[in-house]
Formats: sequence, structure tokens, C-alpha cells
Amino acid sequence: MKSPSDISRDDESRAVSQHQPGRAMRRRPSSKRISGVVVALCVPALGVGLAACGGTSSSAAATTPSATATQASASTGSTASGGGSNARSTNAAGGSVGMVTGVSTSSFTVSTPTGEKVTVKKTSSTVYDKGTKKSAASAVTKGKTVLVLGKVNSTTITASQVIVGPAINLSKASANVIAFKQPNQSESKSVGQIPASYKQGTGTIVSGTTATKATEAALTSYAGGVVDRVVRLSNGEYEVHNIGVNWPHHIFVTSNFKVVGAND
Repeated sequence: MKSPSDISRDDESRAVSQHQPGRAMRRRPSSKRISGVVVALCVPALGVGLAACGGTSSSAAATTPSATATQASASTGSTASGGGSNARSTNAAGGSVGMVTGVSTSSFTVSTPTGEKVTVKKTSSTVYDKGTKKSAASAVTKGKTVLVLGKVNSTTITASQVIVGPAINLSKASANVIAFKQPNQSESKSVGQIPASYKQGTGTIVSGTTATKATEAALTSYAGGVVDRVVRLSNGEYEVHNIGVNWPHHIFVTSNFKVVGAND
């Protein structure tokens, strides 16, 4: 058995161990070290999380203007196709009709019935017709009426076919057209039949014989501008886009190439 003095020393030892500053301090640093490790691990993770969030946010910010630009582009395209606009396509099949005002080796110029100036580029593959008969480039002379068909870039046409003396009554056809004026105050009206399913900016641009026939049909009824594209609509009919005039900008042609309507 322990003596009373031994018991007293044990009690004192326990009391000292419970209150000794050195021991208490040794426990606290251990806790801090653990906390420090946790914080050290969490901070990079938090940084990665923030970076990831920042990346997502930046991506979203970058995507939003892009989407907006696409929508704006689509909206502009739709509006440009009509609403009295004078929007132009590039290198689509189309054409124009008018009087030859000048001839050179590689090109000639044409003035439409409404006064639009058109430059026609000749190529080695350009085909010339006089009425219904085959002809040559020499048939194109100043003062002659010509129907020009080919690839259109604004008011320049790279001719695939030139018909001298086409079967188009320019006086009658041009009477249906309102000439371009400055400032451009486009007319807003519709005549004839407009396809019920028609929506500006929709359809498929066509080329070849189809575009040629639709262009010729449109210019026979509405002479004065430049056809810069032909679009096949969902119902199988065609919208012929006409520039360089105040009206019409859209001429509607059936699948049998008969003009049935027009609008702005």
C-alpha cells in the first residue's frame, strides 16, 4: 500500500500534468497543423472550383454574344430578304434585261428600263442567242435589247447566256415596277397570289435551268431590276428576288414558271 505521502505526490503529479502549459501547447499545435493541412488542401480545391466556375461563366459569356449574333444574322437575313430591303446575294443564278449602253472586249454594260446600271462580264463559255437562234458575241451592240442570265454579284453579272432581242415587252413589263429612288422609300404592297406558307428568308437557292426559267418568267412580268437569286419554297413554287428597284422585291413563280404574284 502507498503511504499518504505517496498518494499526495501522485495527486500533485496529476494536477501538474493537467495544467502544465507545455503539454497543453503541444496538443494545440497538433490541432493547428491538421487544420492547416485541411485549409491548404481546401484552398487549391476552392481555387480550382472558382477557376472552373470562372471558365464556365466566361464560356457562357462568349457563347451568348455568338448566339445573339447568329440570331441577329438570321433576323437580318430574314429582314433583308424583304420588308422593302435592297439586300444582295453573291454568285447566285439570276439575270436582268435592258438596253446595251457600251461594249468592250471582255464586257458590256446594260441600262434597265428603270435606269439601273448593270455590268455584264463575258467568258469563253458564254452562249449567245439572237431571238431563238444561236448567235455570237458580235450580236451584242449598243442600243440592242438583251436578256442576260448568269451568276449575279450585286449589279455585275457573269453571263452564261445572252439573248439578243428577247420576247419581252419592256414597256409593259417595266410599267409594273417602281424605280429605285434616293432616299429609298420602298413601297409596301402585294399583288396576285402569295403562297400561304411563304416566310421571308426560307427556302433553297436553286441554279441551272430551273433558275434560268424562273428568272426569265419574272423579268417578263417585272422588268427593271436585277434578279440576284431564285429560291424554291416548301410548296414547290419559287420566290425570285429582285434588287435595284423600290418594288417588287419578291416575285412568285409557280413550278410551271408562271408568275402569280409579287410583294415588297
